[in-house]
Amino acid sequence: MNQFNDLSSLPAYLSSRRSGRPRDMVAPGPDAAQLRSIVATASRTPDHGKLNPWRVVHVAGDQRDRLAELLTSAYRAEKPEAGRLEIEAMETLARLAPEMLVVLYSPRESSKIPLWEQQLSVGAFVMNLLHAIHAQGFVGGWITGWPSYNAAVRDQFGAAPEQIAGFLFIGTAGQPLEERPRPDLDAVFSTWQPGTT
Repeated sequence: MNQFNDLSSLPAYLSSRRSGRPRDMVAPGPDAAQLRSIVATASRTPDHGKLNPWRVVHVAGDQRDRLAELLTSAYRAEKPEAGRLEIEAMETLARLAPEMLVVLYSPRESSKIPLWEQQLSVGAFVMNLLHAIHAQGFVGGWITGWPSYNAAVRDQFGAAPEQIAGFLFIGTAGQPLEERPRPDLDAVFSTWQPGTT
């Protein structure tokens, strides 16, 4: 495959979709209007019950140093024995790519819609954010990792029972995108045979 995120047609794009590595992203990233358009497009995600069990928080470029302080402080609080390389990894994460979105899973626990369906919706929402990013001509990358599961980090963007579904990094590919291994189709696709397991 010679071209990733081929926007010549929807089938071409879907069959060539590839996330970018946040560490390889460079400017430019989307401007404020493009970011709003990306989130608006992603909001067309399947959402049983019309609950919108997701939110997005933009972390601006001039807020990255503060985010680095937050991540390193929370990491040290949880892991006081952390070494220099672990702390540097948190600082680096905070400063990756021109733009960053924090996506929150915001469950509606009082709803009759099962939480599992709400979780499926937030995953689909993040995937649609990536599609919308690529449709704008940028490259996106979805990362979770330690900060997504730390309550002190989450509390900077929301409150329990919310959870961080991931950090979405957006920019221009500074290095050529490379293919990654994909599953063998026969390992993940089959035809139902009634009466068999």
